Amino acid sequence: MKKILTLIFLVFALVYSANAQVENVSLDDPVYDFLKRLSVRKVIPSIHDYDPNMSKQQITDYLLEAKSKPSLLSTTDKALIQKYLVKFDVSMMNSSNTTALFDSHGRLDVKDIFSDKEKYFYVLNSNGNTLFFDYLMSGLMSTEFKPNSKATAILYDFGGRFQGTFFGHLGYNFYLRKGVVAGNDTSLAILNDPRLRYNYKFLENNPDDSERSFDFIDGYVKYETMPQDNMRISVQLGREKLLYGYSYTDPLALGGAHPNMDFIKLKFDYGIAHFSSITASTVGPYSTIRDSNYTKFIAFNSLRFSIPNLFDIGIGESVVYSRGIDIGYLTPFIFYKFVEHSLQDRDNGTLFFDIQTHFIRNLQFQGTFFMDESLFGGLSDFNKQTNKVAFQMGSMWTEPAGLKDISMTLQYTYIRPYVYTHFNPKNTYTSFGQVLGNPIGPNADQIFSRLTYNFSNWLSLSLLYHYTRKGENIYDSNGDLVRNVGGSANQTFRPGIDSDIANFLDGNRVNTDVAQVSLKIEPIRNFIFDINYIYQKTNHLDENFVDDTSFGSIKLSIDY
Repeated sequence: MKKILTLIFLVFALVYSANAQVENVSLDDPVYDFLKRLSVRKVIPSIHDYDPNMSKQQITDYLLEAKSKPSLLSTTDKALIQKYLVKFDVSMMNSSNTTALFDSHGRLDVKDIFSDKEKYFYVLNSNGNTLFFDYLMSGLMSTEFKPNSKATAILYDFGGRFQGTFFGHLGYNFYLRKGVVAGNDTSLAILNDPRLRYNYKFLENNPDDSERSFDFIDGYVKYETMPQDNMRISVQLGREKLLYGYSYTDPLALGGAHPNMDFIKLKFDYGIAHFSSITASTVGPYSTIRDSNYTKFIAFNSLRFSIPNLFDIGIGESVVYSRGIDIGYLTPFIFYKFVEHSLQDRDNGTLFFDIQTHFIRNLQFQGTFFMDESLFGGLSDFNKQTNKVAFQMGSMWTEPAGLKDISMTLQYTYIRPYVYTHFNPKNTYTSFGQVLGNPIGPNADQIFSRLTYNFSNWLSLSLLYHYTRKGENIYDSNGDLVRNVGGSANQTFRPGIDSDIANFLDGNRVNTDVAQVSLKIEPIRNFIFDINYIYQKTNHLDENFVDDTSFGSIKLSIDY
């Protein structure tokens, strides 16, 4: 009996003494870009950005490691580290750097609204248990300069976020935003916020309405433990933004330019080995006929090895299926392609390989090779429609020519025809009709470049340019498909109708240039202005016309 009581005491002591914050930091938080640059500069080791969602504690650990190397940091780096530590390291929170609109006794306190303190609506931090409540709102105004100088779009939303950790191991998050689109040009609103393309409430509204609503919701619970040094295990159930694979823009495997999916996720890190497994659910394309809507499932596995000061290398796989959940794909330690064969080859399987270097300070290279069902079999005849492969390669250069606080990125993406498609239209590699991988889709390539400069911890500038070539399917004036060249992820290959030869960039050729200037200003902590100017030129070579579009926007986001 005494031994049992001792064991119970030790378990409770372990649980309650833990002070880790295991809830994840949203992938939209700029801290990820900052840590990425620190990693390329070898101030900190690899940040595991193959599957980049990290907890507050993991981010805090990286920030503290960077802070311990002041000789490698610029003045702006040091200010940013301090700013992020106040935000993510609970042990640093005190009345001098953090404020809440309502204190622990429910009393209103407005004196620090415009201070430089980290702001919350309400905070509870007691015995290692935390609750952070943020009130969120934003407003965006946009005007088009070309071709319609009278086109305007206004987006405003509000919501809240509850997050925290119980007992040092159980993290949670609840996020909700509700918004309205006003102005006289819905297409301009979509250009400013592409998420509207797959938002049900926005699409459901009558297009003739002067104002259309939208909403976004996430939430999860996550259990994480470190049973011994250098080992981390976590299990997560819920919904949040996910990425999968190395990339400086949108990975080929899971790019993020699609609806956030509901998932069960297992992660296991031990030494240089990192394993993750995800089973996610989503839906098919939007339809006003509800009986035609359906659920689909996507399972992912990946194994990666991170060799310090050399490279990270990994292999991953996925499978898409559109029936009830299949136990065969719930098993994390198994090869999905062979499982698919044993289940009578009904599903859409992919395999991908990634590598990312770490052996040159300030210069990093990445590469991904992605195979959609072909699995090397079609490489001997590269132009066959069954040869559904893609690759991506790029580099990041930080502190070019010794210039502090600057980073430059260059990346090339190549996706062959019919990649992301499947003979069963319900098994396309899509969510809500949007490509799960890189959003340029099949039969396309892209050169992407970006330059970022942090003037200070509250002011940054980003210059972006990308050039995309795409071969689109050919349709007649009634919208009927005339010729399928593998240019759409939602249009499957039709045996006996479509040519077995799929030449790259065949079909209606469309070349698109996009240039963007972005300025982010945070004059007061948690009050953020985003100012953007975007120019887009779309050249329809075969149809002999050009679309010139340019627009600007200003957005104020308040996170309190």
